[in-house]
Amino acid sequence: MAIKSKPAQSFIPIKDVRDGVVVLKDGSMRMILMASSINFALKSEEEQAAILVQFQDFLNSLEFSTQIFIQSRRLDIKPYLAILNDRLKSQLSDLMRIQIEEYMAFIKDFTESANIMTKTFFIVIPYTREKLSISKKSSFLGGFLSKNKQDTSKEEKEREQFEEVKSQLEQRANVIKQGLARTGVRVVPLDTDEIIELYYKLLNPGLSERPVKKDE
Repeated sequence: MAIKSKPAQSFIPIKDVRDGVVVLKDGSMRMILMASSINFALKSEEEQAAILVQFQDFLNSLEFSTQIFIQSRRLDIKPYLAILNDRLKSQLSDLMRIQIEEYMAFIKDFTESANIMTKTFFIVIPYTREKLSISKKSSFLGGFLSKNKQDTSKEEKEREQFEEVKSQLEQRANVIKQGLARTGVRVVPLDTDEIIELYYKLLNPGLSERPVKKDE
């Protein structure tokens, strides 16, 4: 008995990404913020205590759920080595060429042996609203409405609901931005391209960059 395999897209809960908002298949939406980090260990005891109090007050002030996501990835040193290699090719001094080659070899050995990881912090803001529901009219009056007008009305209503939910997400993002600013943490919302890049890397951990289309 042959088993039909489902396409990979069917396991991804994302329906669309537009205007910096992730639209899920269940109708809910998400906005993603990237957060900076602070070196907590280098702070004094008084500063650490103040940060903890401010963060606790921030969490207690939230009237909606949020998700804090930490992405850990091995440091990709290839772009930096490419820059050094370009400088090596353009260097005329033999002494500088030797120093650059030794430095590149040191960087390669150090990153391979130390297994250096980079961490990126994200805050996911959810918003759930009832799905758009337009009742089908079977009355005599409903027969006069053309299918095009019904489709246009549905698209307009969906667009209005999207803008309304986006406004709610932006208000929640401002609450988080102001609350975390008191702890010294800065946040910025990801735009559409950055969200697509993030999900691409999450779903393809072995690849570093999203493939670029010919028309991009």
